Amino acid sequence: MEKTGYQKVWNLDKIFLGGSKSKQFLEHLHRLEVLLYELERCVTSLTTPLETNEVANLVHLVEKIGDIRVNLSQANSFITCLLAQNPKDQEAAILRGKVAQIDSLFEKELSKVKNILKNTKQNVWESLLEYKELEDYRFVLNEWRDNTYKQLSIEEQNLISDLMVDGYHAWGHFYNALVSSINVNVQVDGKEKNLSVGQAINLRSHPIEEVRKGSHYALESIWQEKEELFTKILNHIAGFRLQVNKKSGVKSVLEVPLKENRMKEETMNAMWSVISKYKKPFSNYLKRKAEILGDSSMKAYNFWAPTISNSHQKIQYDEAAVLITEHFSQFGTEIEGFVKRAFNESWIEAEDRVNKSAVAFCAGFPLTGESRVFMTFGDTFLNVLTLVHELGHAFHNYAMKSVNGLNKRYPMSVAETASTFSEMIIFDAAMKKAKSKEDKLFILDEKLKRSVMNFMNIHSRFLFEQRFYEERKEGIVSANRLNQLMGEAIHEAYDGSLEQPSTYSWVWTPHYYITQSPFYNFPYTFGYLFALCIYAKAKEKGKEFEKDYLNLLRESGSMTAEDLVMKHLGEDITTEEFWEKGMEICVKEAEEFVKLTSSDDIE
Repeated sequence: MEKTGYQKVWNLDKIFLGGSKSKQFLEHLHRLEVLLYELERCVTSLTTPLETNEVANLVHLVEKIGDIRVNLSQANSFITCLLAQNPKDQEAAILRGKVAQIDSLFEKELSKVKNILKNTKQNVWESLLEYKELEDYRFVLNEWRDNTYKQLSIEEQNLISDLMVDGYHAWGHFYNALVSSINVNVQVDGKEKNLSVGQAINLRSHPIEEVRKGSHYALESIWQEKEELFTKILNHIAGFRLQVNKKSGVKSVLEVPLKENRMKEETMNAMWSVISKYKKPFSNYLKRKAEILGDSSMKAYNFWAPTISNSHQKIQYDEAAVLITEHFSQFGTEIEGFVKRAFNESWIEAEDRVNKSAVAFCAGFPLTGESRVFMTFGDTFLNVLTLVHELGHAFHNYAMKSVNGLNKRYPMSVAETASTFSEMIIFDAAMKKAKSKEDKLFILDEKLKRSVMNFMNIHSRFLFEQRFYEERKEGIVSANRLNQLMGEAIHEAYDGSLEQPSTYSWVWTPHYYITQSPFYNFPYTFGYLFALCIYAKAKEKGKEFEKDYLNLLRESGSMTAEDLVMKHLGEDITTEEFWEKGMEICVKEAEEFVKLTSSDDIE
């Protein structure tokens, strides 16, 4: 018999007992400091440049670095969770500062290592990598040797790392704190409610248009009121990044994000080229949906609206847990056991309450082999999709549990693949259960929203960020100009099919302010299309595919995106032909929606 009555509040005490007052966590930080001291000794003992007799020292060094990374990840995830559940937790904020200092010291030592590798003679380097003991680390070591900031001296890299703590990263933390502190007054069911930003954003899928519209403009008013603050934050984050690029000899703002995603520029260009070709089917979908809602064109605040009046749009948390577990089980025993554990052991913070962060995320805890998922569950199918998206990230963490610390870090593009794959499972299951035309259209609409988000919304983010950074090179970009750039990007990316768009989306889209990950946009679209290909293989092979899927995820931290796809799918992602395959599926769905809704009246 399935368990019901799942907890909506996560259990963090199993990670470190006592929250921000945890003695266990302070002990963990002390262990990290000891590990850092040991790393410093290892780095100092290395010959500069390396000689062929240094293999044992190099192996010991990379294992130590992997160990520190795992422990740092555990600490950072814990602090992220504490501040998400309570952004006003002052003790957690202080602890975050301590972890940031440790992180900065670690990055300094890592910079020294990269510098040593960079200065090692090519013949010595090739000889070292021939040793079997370094076989598992070859990809990452080569990546370090060819590090992005190689034109900077070690002293300059250390200085930048120090300045990031209270400069660059601090602006990102300030953004999160500012958004979390904002409350929004919205009329819901005839009553004025004081909501967090996350709760207000959740109203975008409310069945009543006046509520959606009211929430949209209430948020717009808040963003306008505080636009100067957000303008400063965004400009300072971008300014810091550009100055580091300039000093490092990095000419293109895309060089760093492409390297971090282990992706060639021709791969990204091929993907965007295909997306640009296929705007029309999705413009037609938006127009048809607007007509069903009683408008001639799609208003931004109606995009997430349910097209069909369908009872399935409301779903309780317990129902969602049973649904997700049931359908994940059809793809394998490991993913089934993983999902059951996540719900049964309270890995998920889903409570709908004020004074919590607005941003859904998954935090990995590699030391304990667990994850934690954070979101606000508002009993909608959209919330179910958000939940499975984050559980997909968590399953990726689970797949990596046996991987050494150095190879656990995978690029964002592949991370978004696992999360999107999980969404596809639920979409497919819901479509199979659809008993009527209305049920089918409800699910199809939700799926097409994802296509529009990836092919239009994410494209607008990419275009905006690319153009903003070019202008920021010349000086501060004003709030008015940011709104103008955002409006132009939205118009182009949506092919003019979105009416009254939020030109303040540069404010409320948190990805622009994530200092650890520049240009956090195109990885979503990559992951979406890549996931379609993987899911097609999974349906073809059934439960047998789970082993292949786990292998793909495990190797996601030790090769380029191009090599990963070639090895596991036999596809060349630098060609438009690869991206056309995934796009064809989405285009057919858009055309099917228009056809089904045009045949007769939809209630």
